[in-house]
Amino acid sequence: MFNLLGFIPYAHVADVNESIAFYEHLGLVLDSRFGPEGRPYWARMRQGNCDLMLALASGEIDPRNQAVLFYLHVDNLKAVREKLLAAGVQDRGQYAGESEGEFPRSGCVFDIVSRDYMPSGEMRVHDPDGYVLLIGELG
Repeated sequence: MFNLLGFIPYAHVADVNESIAFYEHLGLVLDSRFGPEGRPYWARMRQGNCDLMLALASGEIDPRNQAVLFYLHVDNLKAVREKLLAAGVQDRGQYAGESEGEFPRSGCVFDIVSRDYMPSGEMRVHDPDGYVLLIGELG
């Protein structure tokens, strides 16, 4: 018998500093970083009970082949969307499924939609490496 003490997403990214900056817009705070100041190879970000580890990828990142999805819960989805847009994340409007150019290197944010399982709203976001984040408002 054992107790699971943590479960932390660990993403390989093209640029650790760029990913740190992106995830700071979602409220995560840099906890630790290793490597040269201008080009770290690893970082851990935290906020409350949320953790994310980032590692410099050893090869090219293909945004269309990210086989993991991150799901986040927030208390004000509209404020998250506004903060991302104010930070320069591309507004891609309504998500209509995978298309050419869906994964811009700068990341992108889609419109908020209501779902049966998340009636207060859910939003799709792509980070700079093409990882998909679904952000739902608990309400």
